[in-house]
Amino acid sequence: MDTLRRSLSRWKRYHIKVHLADEDLMMPLTVKPRDTVMDLRAHLVREGVTSWKKTFYYNSRQLEEHETLKEANIQNGSVLLLVSNKS
Repeated sequence: MDTLRRSLSRWKRYHIKVHLADEDLMMPLTVKPRDTVMDLRAHLVREGVTSWKKTFYYNSRQLEEHETLKEANIQNGSVLLLVSNKS
């Protein structure tokens, strides 16, 4: 049963939103639990949004580049915040 659960999780998809603070825009994305923050950046680039020099936050916590959505406890319906880094 555990093997079946693991193999089904490979097909699981989350529908999340990324709040682009600078543009005051909510961008819907469909992602996998195994996706990393770097993968999220690639999703946004495909949608025409640059995330260069910007940081992702979830529940007031900065997300690391190689952290998966599952590790960050991001679930279906979650909203991530993307803000510009201060230089």
